[in-house]
Amino acid sequence: MTAMLDVMTTNRPGLVVALDGPGSSGKSSVGAAAALELGYRFCDTGLLYRAATWLALERRVRVDGDGADPAGLVSLVDEIALVADADGRLAHVSVDGVDVTEAVHSPRVDDAVSAVSRVPELRAALLERQRALAAEPGGIIMAGRDIGTVVLLDADLKIFLDASVEERARRRTEERQIAPDSAEARWVLAQLRRRDNLDSSRAVAPLRPADDAVHIVTDGNQFQDTVRAVVGAIRAAEQTRSVPAGEAGR
Repeated sequence: MTAMLDVMTTNRPGLVVALDGPGSSGKSSVGAAAALELGYRFCDTGLLYRAATWLALERRVRVDGDGADPAGLVSLVDEIALVADADGRLAHVSVDGVDVTEAVHSPRVDDAVSAVSRVPELRAALLERQRALAAEPGGIIMAGRDIGTVVLLDADLKIFLDASVEERARRRTEERQIAPDSAEARWVLAQLRRRDNLDSSRAVAPLRPADDAVHIVTDGNQFQDTVRAVVGAIRAAEQTRSVPAGEAGR
């Protein structure tokens, strides 16, 4: 892995940036906006797990805890593709050529994705795909939950984006236009707490900041405040690593 990333850093401008954080911490939207500003590619690896979850539910593959079907889940991987937009952001997911980006963000996927993400065989199947995406030419921000601790151990920069669970629940309910005092809003908060616990306690690749990560807490931030903080951290790292000005993007 070290040799691969050394080649990547030497042969093309821009950095490999690992952007981790818990659910609804803003890493996908912030990472995409930061990548656009910097001219980097962007990859939301959570879409891969969401797509596998959605497809498993559609195909009736077992996804629940100890009863999960690892072989069945792994068999779905080759049907899933991340699709770039005009700005090079891999922010869309396609299954059999059909855009299912909206479907993979449904509540039923929210409820099952942590269980699917705990399956070691599936994580292994998706690991090399994520590394291959990072190895392509051009600076990249890769967002997920274990990018800095597992997927890209030698990333040029690691950032952990965090916020309280209450703040993250508020953002998710706003995004989905859910009344803040409704039963559905309380369910969103409970689900985020549940997922935090599952993600941080799983045996394989638990959610945690990398020891060398820049930790950015976003409670109280406006969206653009957090984008500026991430862009600032990346530009500082570019200067430290002597990436020529104006050559940090594609």
